[in-house]
Amino acid sequence: MDLDKPLAAPASSEGCLAVAIRLPVRIVVLVLVVPVRLVWDALTVAGRFLRDTVLRPLGRALLWLGGALFVWPWVALWRWVVVPVGKGLGFLGHVLLVVPLRWLYARVLAPLGRGTAWLAGAVGAALIWLGHHLFVVPARWLCTWLLAPVGRAVARCARAVATGVGVALFWTARVLFVLPVLWLWTWVLVPAGHGVSWLADLVVTGVAAAVYWTARVLLVLPARWLWRRVLAPVGRVLAVLGREIADALGHAWRIAGRVSLVVGRALGTLFRWIFVEPVRWAYRTVLTPVGHVVRDHVLRPAAQVARAVGHASRQALATARDTVRQARADLRRMLLGDPRQPVAVDRREPHERGTRTLGSSTTALTKD
Repeated sequence: MDLDKPLAAPASSEGCLAVAIRLPVRIVVLVLVVPVRLVWDALTVAGRFLRDTVLRPLGRALLWLGGALFVWPWVALWRWVVVPVGKGLGFLGHVLLVVPLRWLYARVLAPLGRGTAWLAGAVGAALIWLGHHLFVVPARWLCTWLLAPVGRAVARCARAVATGVGVALFWTARVLFVLPVLWLWTWVLVPAGHGVSWLADLVVTGVAAAVYWTARVLLVLPARWLWRRVLAPVGRVLAVLGREIADALGHAWRIAGRVSLVVGRALGTLFRWIFVEPVRWAYRTVLTPVGHVVRDHVLRPAAQVARAVGHASRQALATARDTVRQARADLRRMLLGDPRQPVAVDRREPHERGTRTLGSSTTALTKD
């Protein structure tokens, strides 16, 4: 048998092992999952009921209480105390600081700064002109007619001396160092390196081949046999078992859901028959007629009597208030007399003597 040839895949994932494992696994998983699903659904219903009836109203109440105790006082403090005080302080600071500083800057500091800048510019220009004519022009003349020619002559001499010395050092180094090193590299080191390289390649190739075959015989072939003969079959069996367990869990969970739904509906029907329907019957047949009788024969007459009493009380209070107001007016009239009536005056035209009119000679149109 050739060990390098891979094993062929199974023709179908369904086999006798899967069929033999499926039914007992599903029975066992169903027996284990149904109580868990019932408990899970009961906890879910209880949690939803607790959330809707207790936790959510409690959270809303705590939220409103927290807003009333912590948020709204700070908002009111900010809106009605801090903001008006801040606006007042801002206006006061603007009036006491910004406006005087702006006037000081515009009327005093800015003109003084412009004058100082103009004076500094004039002094700087004068100093620059003086320095240019006292130092720059003489230095330029000295550099152009004295230092530059001397420097060029010195540079030519130094260049000639450096060229001669460099040529002499080059040929000396070439004869004493370069040529012997080149001969040694060409005729000694290169052939020796080629021999050492060939020998190292031969040794490395032999060692690598020996290590390869040793590792193949001792490790690769036993590991491949173990994988193909032991681990792969066991893995396939475990894969089939895991797949069947997962499928059984899914089917059992769905079946447990149906069972939980049926049990929940039965409990709901029993609760409705035992508690809800009697309470509904008592409310419809007993409490509603009694409430209608109480509303029609007790509450409505009491409300009408209360409205009549309230209307009579308001009329009595209005009459008493008018009487007190009239008595106070009569007493004031008796003590102080009748108030003086204002005299109606036509304010459109003055009635004093000497008023200018179109018929008098004081106007510009009829003046002689």
